[in-house]
Amino acid sequence: MAHQRQTENLVRALWRSVDAVCFDVDSTVCKDEAIDELAKFAKVEMGEVVKITQLAMRGGCSFQEALASRLDLIKPSRKLVYDFIQKNPPRLTPGIKELVDTLHRRGVDVFLVSGGFDVIIEPVATELNIPFTNIFANRLKFFYDGSYAGFDETAPTSQQDGKAQVCAYLKERFDYQTVIMVGDGATDLAACPPADAFIGFGGNQARDTIKRQAKWFVTSFKEMNDELNRN
Repeated sequence: MAHQRQTENLVRALWRSVDAVCFDVDSTVCKDEAIDELAKFAKVEMGEVVKITQLAMRGGCSFQEALASRLDLIKPSRKLVYDFIQKNPPRLTPGIKELVDTLHRRGVDVFLVSGGFDVIIEPVATELNIPFTNIFANRLKFFYDGSYAGFDETAPTSQQDGKAQVCAYLKERFDYQTVIMVGDGATDLAACPPADAFIGFGGNQARDTIKRQAKWFVTSFKEMNDELNRN
């Protein structure tokens, strides 16, 4: 127990001196899993989609396999995606706006790193004053008639270790001293290392694996904001 407290304190100290934060989006920055919401919107049988999502979150299949399977069920056209964005404004998790504002005031760079889709994450970035260039996410592809044509399989975030790849790239590209990944799922946990620390977030979905393996596990962004304000 004493050792656990000690390692948590180390992560808290890193958090107070962080210079770049990578936030997962689905079930972290936002309350929902966007792909599940998109499936509901498309009136797709939800049982199968949710089953694949949960399997991926538990690390039971590769992220890219899960993404391909779910998209094959939904087959989202350009029009469907556009209508979805219009009718489903982001449902931000309480406290995220205040936390991002605090980070920005401290000169910390904030990135949205997601296995979701850039086009759906852009309205989230707008609400949080995060530039679109700080979004690392998947890109849907469409045929000329607007029908679904797959997704960009070369994007790092379509792969199991995609978030780790992004963290490594950011450290190399911008020479950050301390990069922290914040999220609720297996792909977030796998980003550390190269991220210098991982903070498990359970405010929307408290996953046992994450709770067990995260050195610091929080259930609200207020807790993280309060920690920053100790400085």
